Amino acid sequence: MVVDPSGRLRYAAGDPALPLYLRSSAKPLQAIPLVESGGADRFDLTERELAVICGSHSGEPMHLEAVRAILAKAGLDEGMLQCGAHPPLDAAQAAVLIRTGQPPAPIHNNCSGKHAGMLAACRFRDWPVDSYLDPRHPLQRNIAEIVGAFCGEPADDIPLGIDGCGVPTFHVTVHAVGRAFARLSDPSGLPERQAGAVRRITRAMAAHPAMMSGTGRLCAALMTTAGDRLFCKTGGEAVFGIGVPALGWGIGIKIEDGGNRGMGAVAVEALRQLGVLTAADLAALAPQHHPVVRNHRGREVGEMRAVFGLEEVS
Repeated sequence: MVVDPSGRLRYAAGDPALPLYLRSSAKPLQAIPLVESGGADRFDLTERELAVICGSHSGEPMHLEAVRAILAKAGLDEGMLQCGAHPPLDAAQAAVLIRTGQPPAPIHNNCSGKHAGMLAACRFRDWPVDSYLDPRHPLQRNIAEIVGAFCGEPADDIPLGIDGCGVPTFHVTVHAVGRAFARLSDPSGLPERQAGAVRRITRAMAAHPAMMSGTGRLCAALMTTAGDRLFCKTGGEAVFGIGVPALGWGIGIKIEDGGNRGMGAVAVEALRQLGVLTAADLAALAPQHHPVVRNHRGREVGEMRAVFGLEEVS
């Protein structure tokens, strides 16, 4: 779904009312309280650190270093992270832990940057840090109000679930994803302080794509190729939000079965149809646009192609 900042649906393929949970695609919104409040300035957070707060990182050394720096600057420690642990998404780093006999720690969780940012926001505002996951916590209430405003729904009307890392997640529609990313793309109608925070966040995302995901992953590939023409964020169960600042548009994508294997083909094809990507961009993104399918012998036996057409909505 392609949406403008007013919430108007401009182009569509599929059902705009398809329900979903925002999952990690909400991370740029969840970072707004830290920046808008002045906490990012107080703790002298860099663009790279803001990007990892908004990202779902792979657990590579550059990611762990950034998360640790955020915690240290805010006077926090890794033991305060309540995201739970899983092996690094980066296969090489997961193998390092296995070889050295180290169990994964919360800092390896792909959401540890977001959690470090939430803890920093609590520390800056003198809010409790031990209960920051509670939907009734002032930080989570602040985030819920922001999500509601950006998605175009009253916060109290949005049902909540609990994400894999323990934070509240929001039950909205694919249209709402597009609307939220449109507001991120064009924050001119927002209060001045919040608009400045949004511009700072999206600038950090586009400038440091490797911090947003990791080596070889879709978000990093798209933003590395397109530069500041777009920013994007994946979410669990095949949710994807893309912002196109030059147009002020947001793109919401949901693959209904929750499978991510076709997300690159869908996202790149949507951007191609909208004229956001050049021929050179498409050549660079060919592995994502038309992923090769190989059999168990490693032989190329086909490729994925997106076959939808975006239809202009009158």
